[in-house]
Amino acid sequence: MNRERVLQVVLKLVGLTFIVGIYLLTVVWPSGWSWHTGHLPHYLQMILGVYATLGVFLLIASRHPAEHRSLIAFTAWSSLVHAGIMAVQALTSADQHGHLLGDVPALIIVGIALIALAQPKPLHT
Repeated sequence: MNRERVLQVVLKLVGLTFIVGIYLLTVVWPSGWSWHTGHLPHYLQMILGVYATLGVFLLIASRHPAEHRSLIAFTAWSSLVHAGIMAVQALTSADQHGHLLGDVPALIIVGIALIALAQPKPLHT
């Protein structure tokens, strides 16, 4: 399988995970995926909405990744930044340590995978 095909598969998996997977993980494993308690607190609803929207656009980008380099780069780098912020917060709050095994490594994996697979910008001659 070539690099573009692998990127297409990763974009589809990440997109679907962002659309439905994050919500399911907050239900199944809240200590590793949900930062607030209670049934769908306001923060969680907002972040799920943002990630679901991003997921839809990643599915669209999976058709022709080269045409969506900036979206892929945004997803990769924002995932790494988000993971970094969450890691610091999880390390400084004992009740949030579960995130160090849940959403923090997941977002690091997403960021690294997309950076590694992203197609370089073509050189114009």
